[in-house]
Amino acid sequence: MSRADNTFQSQIETGCPGPTGNRVSVMLVDDHPLFREAVGRVIERCQDFQIVAEAGDGEEAIALAQRLSPRVTILDITLPKVSGIEATRRIKERSPGTAIIVLSVHDDAEHVTAMLKAGADAYLTKDVMGAEIVEALHHVTAGKMFLCSTALRHLVASTVGDEIGSTIAEQELTHREREILGLMAKGLSNREIAEKVSLSTATVKGHVEGIFDKLNVDSRTEAVTTALRLGILGLSDI
Repeated sequence: MSRADNTFQSQIETGCPGPTGNRVSVMLVDDHPLFREAVGRVIERCQDFQIVAEAGDGEEAIALAQRLSPRVTILDITLPKVSGIEATRRIKERSPGTAIIVLSVHDDAEHVTAMLKAGADAYLTKDVMGAEIVEALHHVTAGKMFLCSTALRHLVASTVGDEIGSTIAEQELTHREREILGLMAKGLSNREIAEKVSLSTATVKGHVEGIFDKLNVDSRTEAVTTALRLGILGLSDI
């Protein structure tokens, strides 16, 4: 049994609140059955979530996601047949309503960035506490991004000092766009941002699209992580 398996077996306190109605469907994808079992026990202790499927490789995960459309898929990067990066990309294409949580031994900026660009909504390393998995589940089902502290630190550190890229992006973004980007980083929806800054939801949506264009990204998660890497946002903004 791996160190990660032992971690999850010994850290099963989830800190999960009580039931809130229908349980959220979750699919687990990892090529180690014992690891899936350990993570599954953590999740099943929380009455908000339910494991509806498991897969041992990326190809099977893609097929199950298309057939079952789970609300959340938790997957590893290193998978047989199809990598976690490609599986994430294809699951998002075929089942865009499925949120993706990465759970991997890799914590370097290269892997984190690749998964976020593929469409992942959260990134955790396999040494996190069980409660952090549940916290990530609550975040992604609420439409928010979630990065564990280790992944976030490495992501930010990878481009700290990129003053040229930061300066260019800062100059391109308007004051309003930087304000909205900061609220996006805190996980607010377009409607919530609109209420916060006294604008219409349609106007906020237009600003968000402008941010995407200027940062050359396709999602809110990628916009925030790109802003972090360029130094436009700091850790305190999240």
